[in-house]
Amino acid sequence: MERGNCLYLVVPCYNEQEVLPETSKRLCEKMNNLMAQGKIAKNSKILFVNDGSKDKTWEMIERLHEENPIFQGLKLSRNRGHQNALLGGLMTAKNYADMVISLDADLQDDIDAIDQFVEKYHAGCEIVYGVRSARKTDTFFKKFTAEGFYKLLNLMGAEIVFNHADYRLMSRRALDEMEQYKEVNLFLRGIVPMLGFQTDVVLYERHERLAGESKYPLKKMLALAIDGITSLSIKPIRMIVLLGMLIFVCSIAMLAYSLVQHFLGNTSIGWTSLIVSIWAIGGLQLLAIGVIGEYIGKIYLETKARPKYIIEKELR
Repeated sequence: MERGNCLYLVVPCYNEQEVLPETSKRLCEKMNNLMAQGKIAKNSKILFVNDGSKDKTWEMIERLHEENPIFQGLKLSRNRGHQNALLGGLMTAKNYADMVISLDADLQDDIDAIDQFVEKYHAGCEIVYGVRSARKTDTFFKKFTAEGFYKLLNLMGAEIVFNHADYRLMSRRALDEMEQYKEVNLFLRGIVPMLGFQTDVVLYERHERLAGESKYPLKKMLALAIDGITSLSIKPIRMIVLLGMLIFVCSIAMLAYSLVQHFLGNTSIGWTSLIVSIWAIGGLQLLAIGVIGEYIGKIYLETKARPKYIIEKELR
């Protein structure tokens, strides 16, 4: 059975006025080429999602829409973060498209990989992941922290695709199923693999950013890692339980050692060991309370069930 071939590109934008002219030009050329080859339908679109930008990003999207109907626009009422903006775009696009590809506005992701995404979709895949084949353009620090990010998440029980960000194709069927996931604390890189279905991978090399600054410095990367771990896994709590059991066993061993030394007459005042023990136990308690508090905070937000995003305006 032949599948529908209407493609939507979903591009979250936050203060992207410097890259938007070149990004829109390249994406339009790519879409027109795919249409000319008959790989995608003539009614395929490019959907820019404005995530509460403070510059002229939305004005530029409106102008692009007026000049060429291939460009669509979605304006969120305020900044809701990359994951929520991306979700808003995906949930809007799925109402019109057969397949949706998400990518960043800086075009560091190789848009020539879109051809392979579409081919694998027509081969029967519901989800196709864009995976970096190498990190030649990254500095040593960026490469070390980025790869450490993926390894840490997998170690903590959040199963994600290594070296895959949010450059992926999803069919309408996959998006319909993802809509069933109602959590407020979003981490799409972890949710998408949970869907199952037939999947595949497209390898590509990432380019330098066209202009502007990265929207994911180390601080945001760490925040994203914490959100991913606490949203997808309870392994940190289990680690605290195991650590508590280990310390309890150590305390029993120390008690036995102290009793033996007492009966042998080798007692002495050990201020150093006492102070170290107090600080160690106190630090562990604060860490445990902090981790548990993080989960309680997530539960608090989930019970409120606030909307993940609010659409102020849609250009169609």
